[in-house]
Amino acid sequence: MIQPKPEIDEAILFIHAHLCDPLSLKQIARHVGYSPYHFIRLFKAQTGLTPQYYISSARLQKAKELLLQTNLTVRDVALEIGQQSIGTFTTRFADKVGVTPAHFRDQHILAETGLQSVLSESREPFSTEIGPNGAIISGRVNAESPIHGVIFIGLFLRPIPDAIPAYGTLLTSPGPFRFSNVKPGTYYLMATSVSSDMRSTDILLPHRTLRTRFHEPIVVSSHHQRIDKEVALYPPSMGDPPILISLPLLMQRFMARQRFFLEKKCP
Repeated sequence: MIQPKPEIDEAILFIHAHLCDPLSLKQIARHVGYSPYHFIRLFKAQTGLTPQYYISSARLQKAKELLLQTNLTVRDVALEIGQQSIGTFTTRFADKVGVTPAHFRDQHILAETGLQSVLSESREPFSTEIGPNGAIISGRVNAESPIHGVIFIGLFLRPIPDAIPAYGTLLTSPGPFRFSNVKPGTYYLMATSVSSDMRSTDILLPHRTLRTRFHEPIVVSSHHQRIDKEVALYPPSMGDPPILISLPLLMQRFMARQRFFLEKKCP
């Protein structure tokens, strides 16, 4: 993990305190005593994102909170985070979270039933063998203490878990993972976990879940390449970007994929 700088933590606190206000890069950099150029470099080193992208992501995370914790209309939620166009807000929200704001607000039941389905349904681990057009990225997820729940792990196209991962899977305990037929490209490996006793709101707003992310991207350049990674889950830190993608949606997609392959295997 990169050693966090107190000034960048202070900048993140400043951003979250002013999410509903217009925020300029110069204003944030001045608040922590840096030039804009130096601030961007340090901020990206610690968070993996530019300040502008982090602010945009934090505002969407705030929108998720408002949708679940208030009775504000979708239009009012958009206005609260400084988005004047409800159409633009809905499109961006759906692109990053995976569902529309209205659908996200109704995901409480899906969060609870999805987790129980993953934990209770008997199934074989899902995997595909390497083919002529893909590489293998594999490794092991480790945790300091037992996890009674679900571990989400995926390869994302950006250094933040927003949008559906290019490759992803679920584990019900720490252990090996494997992504096969990975196309050449640049990916960011990230993971998080939820425990079986979590409330639906905590699953929908995973602020305190164990997680991991690699600051350096995984570059797949060869069809027959094999890359191994050791993943250690840790408590969230100030510099971690928000988890925007809907975890209930990932559970739902995983279970649908599992059932499809089991039915295909056993007609």
